[in-house]
Amino acid sequence: MANLEQIVTQKAEKDTRWKEQQQAERENTVALQDAGITQITSSPEAYARYLDMQGDNPAYSVGNIALVMVALPKATVFGTRDRWRAMNRSVMGEEVNNGVKIFAKGPMGRGYVLADAYDVSQTQGRDLKHPTLREGSKGMETALTTVLNYAVAPVVIDKELPVPAYYDPGNMELAINPDFPDHEAFSAIAAEVAQSRFHAKGANPSYNRDECELDAQSVSYILCRRFGIDRPMPDLNHLPELYDGWDTQERRQALDGIQDLSKKVGRSIDKNLEADKQRTRTPPCRPMR
Repeated sequence: MANLEQIVTQKAEKDTRWKEQQQAERENTVALQDAGITQITSSPEAYARYLDMQGDNPAYSVGNIALVMVALPKATVFGTRDRWRAMNRSVMGEEVNNGVKIFAKGPMGRGYVLADAYDVSQTQGRDLKHPTLREGSKGMETALTTVLNYAVAPVVIDKELPVPAYYDPGNMELAINPDFPDHEAFSAIAAEVAQSRFHAKGANPSYNRDECELDAQSVSYILCRRFGIDRPMPDLNHLPELYDGWDTQERRQALDGIQDLSKKVGRSIDKNLEADKQRTRTPPCRPMR
């Protein structure tokens, strides 16, 4: 007879060891996330790198980008094997064991599990598409309309304004000067819309425009990067002072807020650009009777 008692005992011991290993790996990954987030919010160079990475990987969380920055310093665009497969690319055989652990949604979209992610340089297949909003294009008009729809303040025209856009927290009003080029307008409007949302119609008692300036400019930079619009890097000279005394969770929450707003606005722009394409697409010819 098979010794079922021994088999069951061995299985239980094996399952316990597996769970302990998984827990240890998760704890180590979280620790790496925390280290990456601390570095991002302490070093202007790392913060600039983060903004580029977030703009190129808008769907991924701050924590996952921090993990990739730590483990794959030269990474640009990254993804799990499933994500690359959906983009008609595959991980090269010699790179399969060289991925970095990130958190991905678990089976059936429940919870999060550790998964291997790879930089585009570790994959092969169809070329990546890089959306670009061009000056004077219908797409740029759609994008500007979409961004302005996220403002939580009245929008007015002011042709005397020395900048393309400005949110006045005193009047809770967003002024726009329409005489600036589209790329400057998009960059400025994105930042000022972010300011209006941080103020939340005056409901945020701790709002301070100057203290929110880097976050607002970061939202703008990420969106510009995502849609191929040139704009300078935000002023990062006071970054260490801004986060001085903050614990890791507070730093993560600040970056999460930037990522969440830029992701929402970016998704809306993508959705509206796709709707434009659908409306302008030529209908198929009807078959001859």
